[in-house]
Amino acid sequence: MAKIGINIATGSLQQAEMIVGIDLGTTNSLVAIIHPESGKPTALKEFDSSSLVPSVVHFDGFGNAEVGDAARAFLETDPSNTIFSAKRLMGKSFNDLKSNAGFFTYKVIDDDTDSLVKIQVGDRFYSPIELSSFILKELKNRAEHILKTPVTKAVITVPAYFNDAQRQATRDAGRLAGLDVLRIVNEPTAASLAYGLGLHKDEEKTIAVYDLGGGTFDISILKIAGGIFEVLSTNGDTYLGGDDFDRAVMEFFLQQVGIPFHEIKNDKSQLQSLRLMAEAAKKTLSSEEQFSGKWNEYNLSISKSEFNSIIEPLVSRTKDCCAKALSDACLTVEQIDAVIMVGGSTRVPLVKESISAFFGKQVNDSVNPDEVVALGAAVQADILAGNNKDFLLLDITPLSLGIETMGGLMDVLIPRNAKIPNRASRQYTTQKDGQGSMRISVFQGERDLVQHNRKLAEFNFTGIPGMPAGLPKVEVSFLINADGILSVTAKELRSGVEQSIEVKPQYGLTDEEVEKMLLDSITHAKEDMTTRALVEARTEGEQILEVTEKFIAKNPELLSSEELVQTAAAMQNLQLALTMDDKNLIQIKIEELNEISRPFAERAMDAAVSGALKGKKV
Repeated sequence: MAKIGINIATGSLQQAEMIVGIDLGTTNSLVAIIHPESGKPTALKEFDSSSLVPSVVHFDGFGNAEVGDAARAFLETDPSNTIFSAKRLMGKSFNDLKSNAGFFTYKVIDDDTDSLVKIQVGDRFYSPIELSSFILKELKNRAEHILKTPVTKAVITVPAYFNDAQRQATRDAGRLAGLDVLRIVNEPTAASLAYGLGLHKDEEKTIAVYDLGGGTFDISILKIAGGIFEVLSTNGDTYLGGDDFDRAVMEFFLQQVGIPFHEIKNDKSQLQSLRLMAEAAKKTLSSEEQFSGKWNEYNLSISKSEFNSIIEPLVSRTKDCCAKALSDACLTVEQIDAVIMVGGSTRVPLVKESISAFFGKQVNDSVNPDEVVALGAAVQADILAGNNKDFLLLDITPLSLGIETMGGLMDVLIPRNAKIPNRASRQYTTQKDGQGSMRISVFQGERDLVQHNRKLAEFNFTGIPGMPAGLPKVEVSFLINADGILSVTAKELRSGVEQSIEVKPQYGLTDEEVEKMLLDSITHAKEDMTTRALVEARTEGEQILEVTEKFIAKNPELLSSEELVQTAAAMQNLQLALTMDDKNLIQIKIEELNEISRPFAERAMDAAVSGALKGKKV
């Protein structure tokens, strides 16, 4: 007997399963669905409130997180415990971010490595994945509250230029929030769907999607033909957006009152209140000619022409990106059929005028630029739910494919739902000096530890030339052909040594087994992420201990006896922390050891440089 759900609040029939579309944005996020009665994409909101949820997370003294408008209120009063623009950190190391680190009013950990960035709040450490999962969890709860039905499946959008690490991080954040992420969709593709472009099979168009959000800008040139979206080129700037307009206005205000930026850069509360005033000025000047306000005891003002003048160089940079994207696609502006505007920052009149002039045509901005991506994600979700039969979705891999890395972790090369045929590769290196072989174990599944996934194949890659640890570059490549057959190749790039194996199609899994693996990945998402974080922290701790030990043995003369005692104590504390199941404690002890060892590491660097320059004229 079939069960039919009825929404108690509205009396309307509920669909058996609702797949939502989510736009996880730098500044704001939102969730949308295809309305069951009107059949139109609709952003979910409660009564007269906004559909936007600010992408801000605040932690109270007990480590409890609140998200959205409630968290935004703490940007000024508790800036170091209030995290904004977490999307900018997704899949990034500190080295990627250090030139912009001053922008963040919270503590981004500099452990001087290429490992993924961490954010410290009190004595706890969070990854951007965890922070994004809090935002996604809030969107999930909001959707369930409005729809009065459980929401477990979603389509989440990402910028077209997001790399594999950033896409995987977004997928992991969704899983941690209790969502089965059916598809990661490019934001420009979603925006095109929201405008109804590509919904007719006989339609053929070349469009430009200009997306200027809070923290990022990207331009994508898409060709739509027969219901298939092809990204011809993409360009952009991951550090250009409305935040930078705000920064320009902040600097204008400071010049107006004669305060140098460096004088307030460490006063997080002052910085945040000035940033919020600059944001208010930007919004006012979209419709007014003048803005004035009071900050501390100062009266601040800016006119529309002054605002246009200070942001013009930023808008000009977006036009340079547009020109590069057109050049990469081998197209001229005349060959573009439509220009779609996405992102709240496209409301700035100068942006609209400049881009309209650049492409020589009126831009499309009739759909709310804040909602357009989420609405398109809802259209894509509807296609996945099988409600739109006009679309042919290309064949996809049923489960993620990857290999085992240190600590028994699953490193995904091809995520589930990726189109086939497909190719992906990643570089690995050796852990020990002179290591001549490497075991390549191929797994399929959604869990973080390989022991919970299904092993497909394994081979010993031999013939790696004897080199110090970390020097060999072994590229592991996965290739799935149109028949679903997976080939795995390992190649040492310095010597050219190569080996490969073939894994048979469909990997012998029934639909029930795939379903169970997906269910397990959702049920155990939190526990998996905790285990992964602990394993990664332990691995990092062990590596730092080994490096420090080698350094001291090699350069004992660079350390005073007091430094030796402090370092030995910090190493002992870290060693002890590694025996406990507490990721945050390990991170704290790593940070303490880094603080102690940084000065003598710098002395070693100075000594090496002066030794290299001895006797040379510069």
